[in-house]
Amino acid sequence: MVCKTAAWLLFVLSCCLCTAQAQEALAPVEARVPFAPSAFIGSDNAIHLAYELHVSNFYGDTGVLKPQGLKIYGDDADTPLLALSTSELAQVVRPTPAEHTPVSIPSGKRAVIFVWITLAKGTAVPHSLRHRIEFATEQPDPTKPASTVLDGATVQVDANPAMSIGPPLRGGRWLAHEGPGAAQSHHWGSLVAVNGALTIPQRYALDLVGVDDHGHAIRAGVKNIQQSTYADWIGYGADVLAVADGVVRNTRDGEAEHQPLTGQPEPTSLTAHGLFGNYVVLEIKPGVFASYAHLQRGSVKVKPGDHVHRGQVVGQLGQSGNSAAPHLHFQLSNAATFEGSEGIPYVFERYDLLGAESEAQLFGQGEPWKAAAIEHRQAQLPLNDVVIQFPAQ
Repeated sequence: MVCKTAAWLLFVLSCCLCTAQAQEALAPVEARVPFAPSAFIGSDNAIHLAYELHVSNFYGDTGVLKPQGLKIYGDDADTPLLALSTSELAQVVRPTPAEHTPVSIPSGKRAVIFVWITLAKGTAVPHSLRHRIEFATEQPDPTKPASTVLDGATVQVDANPAMSIGPPLRGGRWLAHEGPGAAQSHHWGSLVAVNGALTIPQRYALDLVGVDDHGHAIRAGVKNIQQSTYADWIGYGADVLAVADGVVRNTRDGEAEHQPLTGQPEPTSLTAHGLFGNYVVLEIKPGVFASYAHLQRGSVKVKPGDHVHRGQVVGQLGQSGNSAAPHLHFQLSNAATFEGSEGIPYVFERYDLLGAESEAQLFGQGEPWKAAAIEHRQAQLPLNDVVIQFPAQ
């Protein structure tokens, strides 16, 4: 009798399990993280993970899938590290949906979700990440489920620490523009599809724009910024420095510089030659490459094969290539070429933080910018739109 009762209970439990599984239909999607994230400390004193989740509505007859938010869990935890609502998800996805429109993934299409995780104080960096998305479906067939679930797409977190490097510029004040954390920026938000590879070379890139004590990018006295010259821009001609000892892997010089704030033609290619203008690429560690772009014409002081030392001048800040105004584009990546490379995080050994500044304030628009009390920072990566100051050396 006891054996019969136990068998009956087992049958009931198995039926309940089958019912639960039936209620939670698995989403017919392919989901993956092409490039594993690694942790770094930002200028907000927090630990971050930044990466992209690719979600493809694979089958032609699935219909439109509508993500109802996203939850990301670390290791085997039950509490999510990140929970995005439907509206929040629409702010960090490509293609970008129309304003006030939720994300939808038609049959045969892909959505790329730009994930920015900020770990709470005291939270250890997870070894792995798991993703959960509930999808509402638009199905003409009433026998098919009205919702499906993705629970998985696990990725291992890269345990290698972010490389600590020296300053790419000396002294001065610089707006770290289009920096990490801005999913819609032309850096992190630019997926580059070339020759079979889809990568984000500029994932952690910075545009370093020179500013004066008032946070302005153009010197006082210029009445029409549309007619400004190179000399009117703070930082133009500043020495550009090797951030570490290394070997020069690629350079270019002799490219003309554009008039500031003027329209430019489309890039000839999604390569360093098509985008960077005059540039230098250094290998500063096996498989780690520092790229300096938009340098002043005739200023490049090194050639491929040269060994350089940290702090050595490699060129001057200019406005060549795909650039609207004088600034230094700086990034670290895992390949010497722009195309096919992935941007990797880094931290500056030392810099001073002077607070946030908007792009409008660069040109004296809106509320005047005022420097905050200087905070000395070590081993951090400046986040988007903060003003920093490097050691004078």
